[in-house]
Order: sequence, then C-alpha cells, then structure tokens
Amino acid sequence: MKICIYGAGAIGAYLGVELIDAGHDVTLIARGPHLAAMQAKGLTLQINGQSKTVAVKATDNPAEAGPQDYIIVTLKAHSVAAIVDQMQPLLGPETAVVTAQNGVLWWYCYALEGPLNNQRLETADPGGRIWDTLGPERAIGCVVYPSCEIVEPGVVRHLEGNRFMLGEPDGSKSDRVVALSRVLTEAGFKAPVRKRIRDDTWFKLLGNATFNPVSVLTGATLEAMGTDPATRELIHQMMTEATAVAEKLGVRFAMSIDKRIDGAVAVGAHKTSMLQDLEAGRPLELDALVGGVIELGRLVGVPTPTIEQILNLVRLRAATAG
Repeated sequence: MKICIYGAGAIGAYLGVELIDAGHDVTLIARGPHLAAMQAKGLTLQINGQSKTVAVKATDNPAEAGPQDYIIVTLKAHSVAAIVDQMQPLLGPETAVVTAQNGVLWWYCYALEGPLNNQRLETADPGGRIWDTLGPERAIGCVVYPSCEIVEPGVVRHLEGNRFMLGEPDGSKSDRVVALSRVLTEAGFKAPVRKRIRDDTWFKLLGNATFNPVSVLTGATLEAMGTDPATRELIHQMMTEATAVAEKLGVRFAMSIDKRIDGAVAVGAHKTSMLQDLEAGRPLELDALVGGVIELGRLVGVPTPTIEQILNLVRLRAATAG
C-alpha cells in the first residue's frame, strides 16, 4: 500500500512509524529541522516505555513521491488551502484523501442529506479552493484521538490513545475505507469504519469549539475550566448552542453535555492545543473549530450568540499576542 502522510508532525509521525513497521510504502511530507533530522537519522517513536527508530522516506517535495493509494492529511485545517497545488503529483485516479484533522472540514456538506447537500463552507474552504482542486469525492473522514508530542526533531513521543475513526461522507462501507481500516488495524491502531462519521466529528468538536477558545482567554487547563463554576456554566452554554446546530443537521449525541464536560475534566491539568499554539506563537485553528459551528448555525437558522462572542474575544486575544 502506498501511503503519503502530509504534515508529519507528532500525529503524522506516529502513524508513519507504525505503518512503516507494518511493511507499507510510506512517504512523509514535512519541513524544517524535523524533516532534516528524519532524513539524517530516521524517525524515532517513544511508546509504551520503549523506543523504536525506522528509516523513512521524508521530503518537502510531494513530486518525489508520485501517485498514492491514500494521502493522510495531518496538517491543521487552516493550512490545507495553501498546499493543494503541491498535492497534485500525489493524486492518481483512485487516490483517497484522508482528513485526519479536527473541526468542520471542507467536505462536510458533500453527500449530506438535506438542503445543505454540497454546500461550500467559507470558514473551512475560502472560495471553494480545496473542493475544486482535490474534489470532495476523494475525501474520507477521520476523527483523531491519540495524543503525541515532538520531543525533538526526528523524535516523537506517544502519550495516549490509538483510535482513528474512519467514515465515508455518504456513510457507505466502501472498499477503500474498509481497506484503510484493515491497514491501520494491522499496524496496531483502532480504526473502526463508522456509518455516521459526522456524529463522531461533532462529539470531539463539542470540546474543541468550547474548551479550546475559552482556554485562550483564561490560560486554564481542562480540569480548571470544567471545575470552576462560572467557566463551566459558560462552556455548558456554548455546548448547548453547538448541540442545537448539530442536531438541526441530523447529528445524534450519545452523551449529555454535563457528561461531555466531565470527560474533559477527567483528562486533568492538560492545556488545550489552542492554548499551546497561542503560547508558542502559532496561528490558532479558529475557523475549523469555532467559526465552522457559527457558519453552519447561520445556514440552518440556529443562533450561536455565546460562541460568537467568545470567538470575537479570542480573535482580539490572538491579535494582541501577535
């Protein structure tokens, strides 16, 4: 199986090591010191108290890799529009693009039942560039649950989790998604094929659209936000608004909002990825994680005033932080 991991940071490198170990032809697209280290001395994964190093094909030039069976995109969602032209050499007639990313993504309304079928989302895909260049028919949804970190260039530590939920936008159990599930499972991951991948997307999004932006404003951990009464009430209200949008779109939730908050609290004194990005001076993933909820709300006629207010404050916070 030829697999390209586009954006081989912490999660992408974790996938890469295990897939290479399972015997697949894997190319990692990366850049900077991390790329240089992988090219010079291979890629090391620290997992379960052990360390393993594999030789990798790593490059910043996708043209070197040629057409792939699967491209697993592990970039932040806001980075994709800028690289779709560079992805073209990786695309063959049957190449699938697996979006291992958080938030409301560019293909969300493709094959969606109801009046929003094939609706382009400006927050996810400004001007429809990704939709037009890649084609939504290539997309396979993927909800990512593992947590990993780059210890140093070329070295990645796995912290927890090994689950990657997969699903076709139309809910079908296609040959390509079943084959991908099998490949990931044989490499040691949990990779179930889900008929309702948007339900899984929204379950994770409830946390990302609320705890993430509030953490930027407060500097607080998941545990602190979920146990402070006033902050918990704010997050509950944001989740209530997001849930109303999702349910209008046909999404089903198997857990109450309070239990969803309690689940985040149980993670402990953990900083959200958005707070870590703020502190590191990186761009914040606001459109996919927060703006997309607001845009979908407007399209289905569900107001999201609290989420909008928080988003406006976070945009100012990011601007003042440079």
